[in-house]
Amino acid sequence: MKIYTRKGDKGTTGVFGGKREDKDSARIECNGVLDEANSTIGLLRVKLGSDHVWQPNLHRIQKDLMDMMSHLARPSESTKENTNPKPVNGAEFCEQWLDELEEGITSPSDYFLLPGGNEISALCHVCRTQIRRGERRLVTLMKEDPACVEDYIMAYVNRLSDLFFTMARAEMDKAGIAEEKWQLFLYKRKKQPVEKSE
Repeated sequence: MKIYTRKGDKGTTGVFGGKREDKDSARIECNGVLDEANSTIGLLRVKLGSDHVWQPNLHRIQKDLMDMMSHLARPSESTKENTNPKPVNGAEFCEQWLDELEEGITSPSDYFLLPGGNEISALCHVCRTQIRRGERRLVTLMKEDPACVEDYIMAYVNRLSDLFFTMARAEMDKAGIAEEKWQLFLYKRKKQPVEKSE
């Protein structure tokens, strides 16, 4: 079977149920960004090595992203049923892992940080920013097809960006690399006492 079909040569692509949409539609753009993030997670997994403790959770996230993308590819008016799983507990899964990671980090998270540190930490930040872009595209799609973007998808994707930020910090903490701080979070700055001039 040939991989090319020539059906997309006019700038459209097939979505779940047989309909075709422009390749720059909100639905296709949304799935495209999440696909980018999934690919970067795959690169992160390769860099980590097969025996790394994060591998099972990252593997689950990749599969969950594929399932969510399949549901986003189904227009709400489609009559064809999507039998792929719905990872409805994804946000809770992320929160549990977030809590575990934060318990092992020795310094508090009070600052905006410059992405970097080492290769693994920097890749986690790339995942974080791609997922944030995917979240923005989700909002666009939600305005056009509200029933397609279920609450569990928005919550899961939102939590994923927090997770990859914390993974970056955990990697730097484990490696003994000092974080490059930009400035305190706004709520922290507001709590600082104001020095009075004499």
